[in-house]
Amino acid sequence: MQGTVESQEIQGVIDHHHEHPDFRVLGLLVFLISESLMFGGLFAAYLLLRGLNEQWPPEGTEVELLVPTINTIILISSSFVIHYGDVAIKKDDVQGMRKWYWITAAMGLVFLAGQLYEYLNLGYGLRTNIFSNCFYVMTGFHGLHVLIGVLLILGVLWRSRRPGHYGAHKHTGVAMAEIYWHFVDVIWIILFTLLYILTRF
Repeated sequence: MQGTVESQEIQGVIDHHHEHPDFRVLGLLVFLISESLMFGGLFAAYLLLRGLNEQWPPEGTEVELLVPTINTIILISSSFVIHYGDVAIKKDDVQGMRKWYWITAAMGLVFLAGQLYEYLNLGYGLRTNIFSNCFYVMTGFHGLHVLIGVLLILGVLWRSRRPGHYGAHKHTGVAMAEIYWHFVDVIWIILFTLLYILTRF
């Protein structure tokens, strides 16, 4: 009798634990808001410096559009690709999710390779002038976030190897990786506009 009571109490504790709300997505959103504030500070500083200088960018530090445009297309497309993975897992299609997440990770790595290629061929460095300093800091900080996003996606893929870890009713980790990746894409669209498009006008 006593053993039965103890078992019921243990089960009650387990059930109570399972009833706790999951704040992981909320925590991620709060983190992304804080990251947005940091990027916002960089954007504001860049626009202020641009307004204080008659020639922007200074002579000899112009940016090329070809590689960054290709990179932009790749990164924006990857947002649609990762969404297909989220749709797949909600249908309990783990293999489908894995396929789309592998493709997204590959696209992220191609983006980083394109950014590295651009750095090696710009002809100026971090300390050349104030524009180049802003350029490297802003794109480098974003590149770090892309790398973190790729690692998050690979983490999801690693965990998905365990049977039953993700499914139609258990996919918080998958959703968090997707949300983070969309954030990275939105930040890049703003960066691309500021650093590449507006410097042409």
